[in-house]
Amino acid sequence: MEEARVALVTGAASGLGRAIAERLSCEGLRVVASDRDPGGAAVAEAIRGTFVQADLADPKEVWRLAVEARRAFGRVDVLVNNAGFQHVAPLERFPLDAWQTMQQVMVTAPFQLIRSFLPEMKERGWGRIVNMGSIHSTVASPYKAAYVTAKHALLGLTRATALEAGEAGVTVNAVCPAYVRTPLVERQIEDQARNLGIHEAEVIEKVMLEPAAVKRLIEPEEVAALVAFLASGEAGAITGGCLPVDLGWTAR
Repeated sequence: MEEARVALVTGAASGLGRAIAERLSCEGLRVVASDRDPGGAAVAEAIRGTFVQADLADPKEVWRLAVEARRAFGRVDVLVNNAGFQHVAPLERFPLDAWQTMQQVMVTAPFQLIRSFLPEMKERGWGRIVNMGSIHSTVASPYKAAYVTAKHALLGLTRATALEAGEAGVTVNAVCPAYVRTPLVERQIEDQARNLGIHEAEVIEKVMLEPAAVKRLIEPEEVAALVAFLASGEAGAITGGCLPVDLGWTAR
């Protein structure tokens, strides 16, 4: 009987990361759940996985995560780079430290983890890397310069890695959702309301959903379902993609 594959999911304590970790576990994968939030331990326990607490804002912590994830089950077959955060502010008042931390967490840390696990995936002739992009991997919004920059860069990393890894049986894709019902988006609603001087309900209606064809927030489980497919053997022909889950947001 073939041994169950192993997935590493970052940012797994809540929101999208939690939904992805739970869905991959349901699909039969052994899951290493990572987050700087110790609450990720409860997620890992519930799915009979392993929790590694790590703050991806620290490059040394990223390298340690790679070591401990490999130690947990001996290998990593599926890497889901999901961890991220948002800081909303006008560009001229955007803090430099927040800018640098966002690039580290959402671009450099994924690069570090890919660099750690890609050689082994190539050697085994099979691997799946899913980077959590955003509609902001392809379009921009005001007050989100650092986030937009990071998500554009992550898509570039996705495509370049896909070209390097394809012949070895490793696929690399970016999943690019619009606004998902997560704690991160709830904080964005508060920030946007403050910056724009409008009520939170107006942020949802006029900023988040106005361009969308389907007028609702996305549920985390809907994104997790696509990630699970990309992590499967059936998705071997899909690589280098920017796969939208955006309610038609970018169709205009």
